Amino acid sequence: MPYVDGFIVAVPKKKLNAYAQLSKKAGKVWREYGALDYREWVADDVKPGKLTSFPQGVKLKTGETVVFAWITYKSRAQRDRINAKVMADPRLASMGKGDVPFDAKRMIYGGFASLVKV
Repeated sequence: MPYVDGFIVAVPKKKLNAYAQLSKKAGKVWREYGALDYREWVADDVKPGKLTSFPQGVKLKTGETVVFAWITYKSRAQRDRINAKVMADPRLASMGKGDVPFDAKRMIYGGFASLVKV
């Protein structure tokens, strides 16, 4: 059964190019280890809501935009194996340290099992 990791993150607009470069690198690593797909999308029509919204979820600040992404796997078991390898990969060691182009503390992420396929 297909499985997806999804996440949203606030990215400073002035760092969007640096973020995209990091994402391309990360996507190649995930695909190399077996992820079926790796996609990231920048907000184009995302407004604050009255109770909840993407901007509120990541505590969006002035000068930032929302990035929405997902990584697709064959199964939850495959995802767990791939993510263990990705997290140990030295090419991505800087993602949790130093000057990354986003605030990881405001990232929302999780794994999702398939519910509907049309």
